Amino acid sequence: MDPTPESVGTGHERRRRAYSARNRALDVHLNLNVRGRLPSATVAINERSDELRRQGRTICKLGLGQSPFPVPQSVVRSLQENAFQKDYLPVKGLPALREAIADYHRRKEDVPATAADVLVGPGSKELMFLIQLVYYGDLVIPTPTWVSYAPQAGIIGRQVQWIQTRSVDRWQLMPDQLQALCDMDPGRPRIVILNYPNNPTGGTYKLEELKGLARVARENKVVLLSDEIYSDLHYKGQHVSISRFYPEGTIISSGLSKWCGAGGWRIGHFVFPTGMRWLLDAMAAVASETYTATSAPIQHAAVRAFQGGPDIERYLKHSRRVLSTLARWIVNHLSNAGIRVEPPRGAFYLFLDFENYRDELAARNITTSVALCEHLLEEAGVAILPGSAFGRPESELTARMAFVDFDGEKALDAIEPVASDAKLNGAFVRSIAPEMSAAIDRIVEWTGAAANPRS
Repeated sequence: MDPTPESVGTGHERRRRAYSARNRALDVHLNLNVRGRLPSATVAINERSDELRRQGRTICKLGLGQSPFPVPQSVVRSLQENAFQKDYLPVKGLPALREAIADYHRRKEDVPATAADVLVGPGSKELMFLIQLVYYGDLVIPTPTWVSYAPQAGIIGRQVQWIQTRSVDRWQLMPDQLQALCDMDPGRPRIVILNYPNNPTGGTYKLEELKGLARVARENKVVLLSDEIYSDLHYKGQHVSISRFYPEGTIISSGLSKWCGAGGWRIGHFVFPTGMRWLLDAMAAVASETYTATSAPIQHAAVRAFQGGPDIERYLKHSRRVLSTLARWIVNHLSNAGIRVEPPRGAFYLFLDFENYRDELAARNITTSVALCEHLLEEAGVAILPGSAFGRPESELTARMAFVDFDGEKALDAIEPVASDAKLNGAFVRSIAPEMSAAIDRIVEWTGAAANPRS
């Protein structure tokens, strides 16, 4: 009988070959909730855009919603001064930071928070995962919505209940829609996600809408998870937290990634109603067995950010003005080309509707939002995300744009000396965001603005 490959050679070689053969024979065993899952759409489009740029392509990155503005210098200095901090901090967060966060919410939104109501974590995204893990109930998501709420629920095994919002309501959840859902199964435990200013639309709620949602939530004992991470990027600085109207059942989620330009620092927080300490404690218990604590230097530096002051307020004022100026110009440019877009009220997102071009796009075999974005990337070099990634029907020709592909530091420097009542025109926009404004031109050209779309 011929010798097998494993029996030939030295003992070391035979063992190596046998080990390799055994490894090749291993089966794939993945949790069924994880099997087949792809990276987050926002992360994936960013990595793909970078790869196309490395290949020499000119790509405008309007996919990942990363703040273009630098971290305020006073906050950077605080991080430098605290680089030596190396000890594990309390799992719920640095006491001084929890107090600074509570004071920030009392000052900004008139929320009666105390340090004991605050839980700090390595990004609000991680805290959103933990709350779904420890709370027993469904997750209710109005669409269009941020891309990671539903996948997190799927990983954990939570049931998701979708509510399709309407363009006539500015893509916002209305009280009657929430009531209709609750009427289907009264008493069912639920967490309802509210995100405003909204990702992906940039929209926010009117005061009466917040009061109506709070009334429905109270009547049905719904937990509201109010994702207010863009609150300080409300263009007029007039954000109102729904916790003002439903304090006993609203958890506020926020962090430094958006208004402070510190996405990579990975620090976020939840503010709980005093009567929901049981939920805060349960999340902290799980955190102690997973990430243990949030980075010590980052927490110490974050105290400075939440303390605010004249420099922080000036930074926010100029950031809001840059974003509102860009948003207004882009909306006008796209609307004039027949692309529908609801004017945003905060953040750095626009939700585009190409339905006016459905016939023209169908003639090019483009009938889904995914195909729309694929063609736009390959043919025009502009990266945006399909509406289906945000919970919309695949056949709906919608997409999200993050208008962030510009030098935020230069934009802040350019707008600072401009009088607050000055009218900023297209020339100013093109001067502070040349690549991004060129991308808007490319979108208009690609969709065929001269084709006289249906009204």
